[in-house]
Amino acid sequence: MEGITKLVDKQGWGIIEDGSNPTLYSLAQCMNDLSHTDCLLCFTEARTKLPRCIPSVSARVHLDGCFLRWDNYSFYQESIDDKLDRRVCNTSAASTEDYLKLEFTSKAKEVIANVTSIASKDGFAVAESKRGVVSVYALAQCWKTVNSTGCQMCLEKAAKEVNQCLPGREGRALNTGCYLRYSTEMFYSDGELKKDDNGFLTPAVIVAIVVAGIAFIMLSIFGGCLAYKQFVKMKKERKSLGRLSTSVSKSNLNFKYETLEKATDFFNPSRKLGQGGAGSVFKGTLPDGKDVAVKRLFFNTRQWVDEFFNEGTLPDGKDVAVKRLFFNTRQWVDEFFNEVNLISGIKHKNLVQLLGCSIEGPESLLVYEYVVNKSLDHVLFADFGLARDFAPDKSHLSTGIAGTLGYMAPEYLVRGQLTEKADVYSFGVLLLEIVCGRKNTVFTPESGSVLQTVWKHYKSNSLPESIDPALRGDFPITEASNVLQVGLLCTQASVSIRPSMSQVLQMLTDREYTIPLPMQPPFLNASVMNPDSSTMSKSASTRAMDTSKSYSMSSSPSAPSTVEINQAR
Repeated sequence: MEGITKLVDKQGWGIIEDGSNPTLYSLAQCMNDLSHTDCLLCFTEARTKLPRCIPSVSARVHLDGCFLRWDNYSFYQESIDDKLDRRVCNTSAASTEDYLKLEFTSKAKEVIANVTSIASKDGFAVAESKRGVVSVYALAQCWKTVNSTGCQMCLEKAAKEVNQCLPGREGRALNTGCYLRYSTEMFYSDGELKKDDNGFLTPAVIVAIVVAGIAFIMLSIFGGCLAYKQFVKMKKERKSLGRLSTSVSKSNLNFKYETLEKATDFFNPSRKLGQGGAGSVFKGTLPDGKDVAVKRLFFNTRQWVDEFFNEGTLPDGKDVAVKRLFFNTRQWVDEFFNEVNLISGIKHKNLVQLLGCSIEGPESLLVYEYVVNKSLDHVLFADFGLARDFAPDKSHLSTGIAGTLGYMAPEYLVRGQLTEKADVYSFGVLLLEIVCGRKNTVFTPESGSVLQTVWKHYKSNSLPESIDPALRGDFPITEASNVLQVGLLCTQASVSIRPSMSQVLQMLTDREYTIPLPMQPPFLNASVMNPDSSTMSKSASTRAMDTSKSYSMSSSPSAPSTVEINQAR
């Protein structure tokens, strides 16, 4: 899924084909009205629901902000499927008065017809009607891989389906090739969309979008030229590094590049053992039969790029793990070697010892000891090497995402920003899990995640109901409630209002300490993370991460699996 994640991050949708015998075909797409941040949040939420469909060979996840599907055949041109297309209705009537029901039904059908007609041509449309007592809003979108004929067929079927929800307040059609929704409440983002009286984009806005696109292309070309010049400059700087200093070249921490290259069989990918959330793990055997393990990581920082790890064996038969790095200046060579010299002296039973490095060849390598107790070749996590280095004037570090969903802080999950409060968030999740006796990564249709359950009980002044029932009430209720409240404080979405770890420690150990009240719910919400984005509608920012109140699944190994989500508010 990493390949399609990059496509969604870049353009809001993507298709990818993986493997062979069988080949896995995947499609992911966000609704056009979502911001980049909300799109990533929605896609991340959709990914967490895919394990429900295992071991089926196919799966579909419909969220109000995005769609995700995989299958063992090329389905990209499919538009309708009578077996798996679904309709989700809110049976609550828009009004209790009969004449208002008739008025609403007529108006809603008109809006649905309008939005279907426009979306059939353009692939996406929103419409609204504020006439009368009750307003109507609608959104329709086809998937990028469906042609115009298939899009029209899909939306026409979707319109017939949602019309059967009337006079209900809300209706959705979750079809194979498209999505259609109407509601009495504004649910899509219109911060940057100016519409005419019928709720569609005006020609002036279309022209403005085209002009903005051309300007973006020009800026991209200009940026590409600058990047190329920078690349040439970096290449010249690398050539100017020359030979290493005598102290470095004679150090017992310095390994020859050719030695490590041969030890790793030239970084051969055929030795791959498996793949985790942070990278791939490889295994190798030295001439004396000793095994080595290597984990390939993909991180980006302003200082260096950790491309990947590989296994290796030295001529004396010693197993090592090799980390490949790229450097730009002599200053970084000196600082890097000083870092290696310092860290290589650290020895601890829970740490992988750094044995040395190679910085003479075309790429720089780190050499680690090989842990033979099978801990590393079964579970490799974290960065397998040097700690991340914060620049003196920086408060956070932007890096690639690697970790377990459900425990990562929102700012790290969405933007890759690793702040000092990220661990506070993870600790808060752990606190709630311990007290509730549930894992945060386990969802239930009735209550959702642990964080959602605790917040719901907190708002209803019934926190003790969240506590692990296995305790059978044998615990001090006040202390347990205080721990839950501390967990909610730690898992607030905004970094600035989370407590520090020292404050958390004081809350948990000082009985006289007055624990503050949480200011935000512990849900990933883009509008909370971006306080300045006041123009973003509340419904749009919550669409990405709303927890489903109803879903259905088909997960037999021989039949496609489906998860349809009804995002109730």
